Amino acid sequence: MVFRRFVIFLSVLMLALPLAAPEALGQNERPRRSLFEVLFGNDDQPPAQEPVTVQPQPSRTQPSRPVVSQPQSQPQPTDIEKSENATRIAVFGDSLAVDLARALERFYAEDPETVILGQGVGSSGFVRDDFFDWNAALDEEIAEDSFDIAVVMVGINDRQALGGAGPLTEAWKAAYSARIEAFLGDLRAAGKPVVWVELPPMAQPTYSSDMVQISSLHRQAVQASGGEWVETFERFTGEAGGYSEMGPDLSGQIVSMRKSDGIHFSSAGADKLAFYIDRAIGEYHSGGGITTEVADPLAGTDAAGMQRPPFQGLDQAQLVEIAGVVQQIGGAVRRAEDLLVAGSEPKGEFDLEALLEAPAGRVDAFGLGVAAEDIPGGR
Repeated sequence: MVFRRFVIFLSVLMLALPLAAPEALGQNERPRRSLFEVLFGNDDQPPAQEPVTVQPQPSRTQPSRPVVSQPQSQPQPTDIEKSENATRIAVFGDSLAVDLARALERFYAEDPETVILGQGVGSSGFVRDDFFDWNAALDEEIAEDSFDIAVVMVGINDRQALGGAGPLTEAWKAAYSARIEAFLGDLRAAGKPVVWVELPPMAQPTYSSDMVQISSLHRQAVQASGGEWVETFERFTGEAGGYSEMGPDLSGQIVSMRKSDGIHFSSAGADKLAFYIDRAIGEYHSGGGITTEVADPLAGTDAAGMQRPPFQGLDQAQLVEIAGVVQQIGGAVRRAEDLLVAGSEPKGEFDLEALLEAPAGRVDAFGLGVAAEDIPGGR
């Protein structure tokens, strides 16, 4: 009886509670729950969720930019003690040479046998010797024997009048080339190897074209003096063949190769240039090729006095290039019979008929041209 009264009481109480219509609820209000829902819950009602903050999307009118890998921070040179007999590489030139010297210092930071001497002077060149005379400065360095190898990168300030002649006129080219040749002549007379670096493409087209002409004068003089020429123009151009700020670094990542002025190299660009210069310096210093002594396998035998092709013993030295052994197409083909006794007459070409009619049992008896019944013992 008591239970019936309690159930009736609950029913009346639930009917007395106002029910809020969902349509009347505000956007941020929650619906009221009945006493039954309070006591027993409502499985159909989803749990309340926190409001989701939507990030604003970029405007579609904004121009898209290519995703470019950012250059990594440059490693700081380590404190490696340099050898007393380390090769001293002096970097001469203008502000391009200043950046290049820093890159070479990073490149050879852990090489105790290489020392970089930065000799670059900003705003200098071979035209304004009243500002800085490179020929006189070189003579002083040679007299002091301060370096072993010269690396030169210069020319971005040389588009100026010289001796009354306008830039890049025939008279200007003759006077300018004379100063370059005198500079190279002093290096050659002192026995100092020189590695000359080509000027890269520039952002301003007219200026870039003038730098190409100046580099051509450098190249003619360097090649005539027997120096090493390092090409940079094509290595730092874009797909269209002109100036490009971006390019692959030594790890293959696309980064900024040039500074914002459109003239100088960034740290990554200078490091890449240092890599190419190292290959050119290898002609004179720890690289480029490996000289090995070839052991003579016939030493001490009766065949030691036989005539043999080059680099086959006889205490000869062989230069093994990194790229591998290259044989000229028009070169003479070595035959097995090249190993002859000195003074003997070489045999002529092999007789093709003898090859085809080889007797049975010989390794070259291919069975061509000779019937089986004609061969002794054949069937």
